[in-house]
Amino acid sequence: MSFQKIINNKVQCTICPRNCILQEGQEGFCHIRKNINGQIVLTSYGYNTGLAIDPIEKKPLFHFYPNSTVLSFGTLGCIMGCRFCQNWHISRGKADAKMLNPTSPADIIAVAKEHNCKSVAFTYNDPVAFFEYAIDTAKLCRKNGIKTVAVTSGYINPEPAKEFFKYMDAANIDLKAFSEKFYRKNCLAHLQPVLDTIKYVKNHTDCWLELTTLLIEGENTSDEEIQSECRWILDNLGEDVPLHFSAFFPNYKFTDRKATDYKTLLNAYNIAKAAGLNYVYIGNSSVAETAATYCKNCGKPVIKRVGYGLGEYNLDNGRCIFCGEKCAGMFE
Repeated sequence: MSFQKIINNKVQCTICPRNCILQEGQEGFCHIRKNINGQIVLTSYGYNTGLAIDPIEKKPLFHFYPNSTVLSFGTLGCIMGCRFCQNWHISRGKADAKMLNPTSPADIIAVAKEHNCKSVAFTYNDPVAFFEYAIDTAKLCRKNGIKTVAVTSGYINPEPAKEFFKYMDAANIDLKAFSEKFYRKNCLAHLQPVLDTIKYVKNHTDCWLELTTLLIEGENTSDEEIQSECRWILDNLGEDVPLHFSAFFPNYKFTDRKATDYKTLLNAYNIAKAAGLNYVYIGNSSVAETAATYCKNCGKPVIKRVGYGLGEYNLDNGRCIFCGEKCAGMFE
């Protein structure tokens, strides 16, 4: 399926809300979608910045086959312009994709099988940018019994979203903040398309959904903003969508900012729990209590985590062994 339009002898890419209109030879905002002979071509197709075998918890996905391994890969470019990007050398890199590692979808499947990976993750840079490469790989994953994971900003137009998430088994979507001002200033983007994508994934697909908010001191850490985000999640997604608060570290154009204080993360965690969200986590932290999954009925820990590994697992068929309550998610 092609997501492009011809406008005054130029081609408009309609994958993401930027809707870039490109003349012959021109690249879009993402740097990897280019007008070549009147067609949008993904110049990074079949090339990646490296393959890594990770615990699924690193994505982060805490309710999607815990303790399984995932094969992670990404390309260059991004549809977002985050000034605080933690992978900016990849997402904003303009190097020739053909200088990267040539890897076909079939090659990726072969590596995943060789290392007994439960799933393949499209990550590092936003897979919405490498839409065709991700989908072709995901289709092949399905044929080979391998799960698929999208780690994405959710900045995608409605029709491409239908095609994209049809092939994803799980997604962690970055809800970078809960204000339009933050998105415009710090991401060169808009909030509403992200909210629309999140609602679509949760309410109209079978894709398992978790959310991550990277907290940056003084930018998106006020009690009011965290409370508004949690209310929106409850009203639009329900109480069982896991929410991860992760720590920012100085990078890219935010090197003058300080790393997120643990007290800030803990404050957000407590606000989310008090609001009624059942599954809240603090990332980038070694504190076991805020990385554990608690039964929403009896309150006992059903999964204890040590770093990215499991310390204790108290689920049987996805149910709490103490009271029998089902834990939201996908479990063996």
